[in-house]
Amino acid sequence: MKLYFAPGACSLSPHIALREAGLPFTLEKVDILTGRTASGEDFAATNPKGYVPALKLDDGNVLTEGAAIVQYIADLAPSAGLAPRPATLERARLQEWLNFLASELHKAFSPLFRPGTDAAGRQEARTAIARRLGHIEAELADGRSYLLGDGFSVADIYLFVIAGWAEGKDIPLSAWPRLTALLERVADRDSVREALNAERLAA
Repeated sequence: MKLYFAPGACSLSPHIALREAGLPFTLEKVDILTGRTASGEDFAATNPKGYVPALKLDDGNVLTEGAAIVQYIADLAPSAGLAPRPATLERARLQEWLNFLASELHKAFSPLFRPGTDAAGRQEARTAIARRLGHIEAELADGRSYLLGDGFSVADIYLFVIAGWAEGKDIPLSAWPRLTALLERVADRDSVREALNAERLAA
């Protein structure tokens, strides 16, 4: 398998998941601005959507959208315990979290990555992000270690990547101590350190 990624982008989530699952894969860095990969590929030929992540399977099929990719990875390596079994309420809870993270938290950051967003728009985005992070903090009030309970899952990986953008966008995570503790638990995993090193990102 080949994972198309951009350093520090949301593609870091399936990158970590692949390492957690112990699956063989290669990395292909994408320059989103030029649409070319490190080896000179036209990324649009692989993913016409133009954004990462994209996972090219050994048979040539390409899977896109991070929430779908991480579940696929988890199902390829069930012994890694990255996702509950399909057709269970627990699996639906995982999908519930992944959908929330993708559609509510991840997308809420978009204005902060657009150079043309004015000051009012940036503040509105920070307010929306804070509200969503506050929801996660409230869910963690029952003492659970991870989003699904005591078990680590691909939802925690996705949360780690997206919430990791907050400090750099002037959203101090200290306001949410339970969330911060969860992120620290994820950051301490070998797979996370390995992925950050591979993408040349500070741990």
